[in-house]
Amino acid sequence: MERVETTFDMDFAIADRFGVNAVKDTYKRAFAEWKSDARYLTELVMVLNHRCWLWHDRGRLALAKIYCDLFYKAQDYAYKNLKGEELKFFLDVTD
Repeated sequence: MERVETTFDMDFAIADRFGVNAVKDTYKRAFAEWKSDARYLTELVMVLNHRCWLWHDRGRLALAKIYCDLFYKAQDYAYKNLKGEELKFFLDVTD
């Protein structure tokens, strides 16, 4: 990805301050709105992965676990629903 196109990282940074339920809610809204946009879905998956490792490294395991769970959920959706050039883009960026 050449540049960040969304506010996902900032949105989740705000949600982190309010805990696991806020993270889940932020994911639910972002995923519902953007799951059909391959570029945004790709960025969402990347942000979820990054935040999983961020919180794991800082010892905040409850947040790390929810981000990990959401990462796999979004990634699985991408694998099952993206086709052709969209899937190629996703794989190129996330590999």
